[in-house]
Amino acid sequence: MHVVMFRALGVSAAILASSPAFALPLDGGAVAAPDRYGAQVAADVLKKGGNAVDAAVATAFTLAVTYPEAGNIGGGGFMTLYIDGKAYFLDYREVAPKAASRNMYLDDKGEIIENLSLIGSRAAGVPGTVMGLWEAHQKFGKLPWAELITPAVGYAKNGFEVAAKQYQYREDANGLFKDSTNFNDYFGSMKAGEPFKQPELAHTLERIADKGVSEFYQGKTADLLVAQMQADKGLISKDDLKDYKAVWRDPIAIQWRGNVVYTAPLPSSGGIALAQLLGIKEQRAADFKGVALNSSRYIHLLAEIEKRVFADRADYLGDPGFSKVPVAELTAADYIAKRAKEVNPTAISETEKVRPGLEPHQTTHFSIVDRDGNAVSNTYTLNLDYGSGVVVKGAGFLLNNEMDDFSAKPGTANAFGVVGGDANAIEPGKRMLSSMSPTLVTRDGKVTLVLGTPGGSRIFTSIFQVLNNLYDYDLPLKEAVGAQRVHHQLLPKDTIYFDAYAPLTGKVADELKQMGYTLEDQGWEMGDIQAIRVNGTALETASDPRGRGQGLVVK
Repeated sequence: MHVVMFRALGVSAAILASSPAFALPLDGGAVAAPDRYGAQVAADVLKKGGNAVDAAVATAFTLAVTYPEAGNIGGGGFMTLYIDGKAYFLDYREVAPKAASRNMYLDDKGEIIENLSLIGSRAAGVPGTVMGLWEAHQKFGKLPWAELITPAVGYAKNGFEVAAKQYQYREDANGLFKDSTNFNDYFGSMKAGEPFKQPELAHTLERIADKGVSEFYQGKTADLLVAQMQADKGLISKDDLKDYKAVWRDPIAIQWRGNVVYTAPLPSSGGIALAQLLGIKEQRAADFKGVALNSSRYIHLLAEIEKRVFADRADYLGDPGFSKVPVAELTAADYIAKRAKEVNPTAISETEKVRPGLEPHQTTHFSIVDRDGNAVSNTYTLNLDYGSGVVVKGAGFLLNNEMDDFSAKPGTANAFGVVGGDANAIEPGKRMLSSMSPTLVTRDGKVTLVLGTPGGSRIFTSIFQVLNNLYDYDLPLKEAVGAQRVHHQLLPKDTIYFDAYAPLTGKVADELKQMGYTLEDQGWEMGDIQAIRVNGTALETASDPRGRGQGLVVK
């Protein structure tokens, strides 16, 4: 396990004890999920005596039906778990097909072909979700696999009520995918407030429930997926599916103010980034003293820290199976101290001079805690809303467009405006870099906070701000999750993003503009945090008011 511990001078390696102190059972369990269907299914599983992993598996399959813009079986993700006092991390991220190549999205002049990494079958990586859920269940599940998929089958067969925001996203997606994919054949009939049925998906889920993971990767579902690839000139083959593996990894553990923050290791950039964000902020604690939350000074200080984190992300981070990533160096005490000294508390650091420091639009998240204090923080995705827009004919599920998370051309931004380098270039079998950061906080060996969010490159900066809201400003959980959030990622130069839910206006905006910042409404909401807080044996949930999620405490 990679461990970083914040001290007066930064971070250093430490060894963690993994056994918790003896604890009484909690008052019940809890779930915070992005829609009411996922939340209710998790609550029902917990009431039946299922554990946090059982509830997570049932919720993930349900969201594949009721939250099709991001819930999925055709995508991938990450899961951070805390089971019987020990932290685990499961990587079920998509991988590049064997036929993928470094320059596959470039024309003969070496320029990126517009939308080729975003729309259509060639945008899809080999899906990992079903394998990931199977692996988690095999290792920790209590209730039968088929029983956990049954609610999802019901919603696919009998329908669920389409939410207003869901319909709006469908309209946006239809404009993007029109004439390019079969998306409208399957989702064109969605209407807000009306039931929506998915009979092909129901049959697929029934097969997976009956035959297990082999059905998706080697059975009829695999045959249908490969047939779709062949029809669309996509790249995923039978061998790609047969050879896919989910990977158990050691989570990154950050010792911070008497807590341990467990979060995502590579191929997520989130854990390293969160360690740097928290560490640099600790170094600059004097700058934050007496500074009001979301004042112009506070936002400027965040931007100064985030600049440096994104500079490192662009140059160094990628799949650790394909390149040597200097994780220890990037989170070392002396390095954190060095980066902190570069922060200018009163003016904008010149973007061109913010270099890597070493010497040479949709995902979804849910959080679950059971009565025994076991926890699951799960983030999974198709990438952008409704992924590539390709539905596997006969199987009824959407495929991801995660190939856009590679650096199609080093130095050129992806859909989230993030640039990357050779470490994240396309290679067959490689996992694309992610920002997904499912996170758990423990104290004295017991879970105290479970949280995560969608949002692409905004994920770890959103989690960072919620942690600040809770631990620096002592906001109640719901206020901490609902507070204004902002984002800066080095490029575009000196740009601070905000969302329409909590716009950056008035005196604070004027002061930031006077400093030289450009303020921009990013056009979509800044994440959808789903959080659970444990205080003693009591449980509390918060679902981001930016979304349509629901939190439930199960007695």
